[in-house]
Amino acid sequence: MRRRTLIIGGAIAAVTGVGAGYAAVEASRMRRRSSAALLGLVLPDLAGREQPLAQWRGKVVVVNFWATWCGPCREEMPHFVRTQAAQGANGLQFVGIAVDQAAKVREFAGQLGINYPLLIGGYGAIELSKTLGNSVGALPFTIIIDRHGELAWSHLGAVKEPQFSALVAKLLAAT
Repeated sequence: MRRRTLIIGGAIAAVTGVGAGYAAVEASRMRRRSSAALLGLVLPDLAGREQPLAQWRGKVVVVNFWATWCGPCREEMPHFVRTQAAQGANGLQFVGIAVDQAAKVREFAGQLGINYPLLIGGYGAIELSKTLGNSVGALPFTIIIDRHGELAWSHLGAVKEPQFSALVAKLLAAT
């Protein structure tokens, strides 16, 4: 009886392990597809010119979904401006995707001195963020794509400066 229990238990463990392994592989595939879709995206900038996100392939790309009316978005942006200034030459590229109108974004960008590209995603950007892991469709939502085009990190809500800076430094150091 004990032997049969061990055999059945071992079989369950093996199946569970395979299932967990399959889930991890599938999650990895989904992240690759999501980041590839994002890098394939083309959105207008504040001047109305189409900007492909693929132009920043090979860099560590921080994509921030935000809006001018979002309080937490406004709070984290000065940190993004400082980080872009400090790390841009090392291969870091911030890209803001605004869930807003171009005129409002242009005015806001001037007030804050935004030093990275702002693209206009409109309200459809929320749906795009959902495909990247923003299950509730809230803002701000930030993702980081590593130099290899892989989704390295995603975060719903305002980013915490020390942890975020450490992660960015680690990704910039990786080859």
